[in-house]
Amino acid sequence: MWAMIAHLSAFAMYFTVIGHIVGPLIVWLAKRDGNPLVDDQGREALNFQISWTLYLIANFLLFITVIGAIIAIPVFIILPVFHIICMIIAAIKANDGVAFRYPLCIRFL
Repeated sequence: MWAMIAHLSAFAMYFTVIGHIVGPLIVWLAKRDGNPLVDDQGREALNFQISWTLYLIANFLLFITVIGAIIAIPVFIILPVFHIICMIIAAIKANDGVAFRYPLCIRFL
């Protein structure tokens, strides 16, 4: 259950600016010693949220250029949809006890 909560806690971004990073970080730090799956999935959720933030910043920087805006506008629509779908799939897999690996995730931890 805690592995699933690590993934779903990223929805806290709708309440605070950095909630999508702080939520998985709190779950991972609090419960990583008790279960190897929670440790793995908490780390995976945190890595994905950091990666997603970097992709969003890069897309914003691309948006401020004239030519890049043509690419950035569709990405601003696709990126949040991709983010939500991946988090839901990861939460379902984690609830089933399966380790999930996010696509396009940079492994920082």
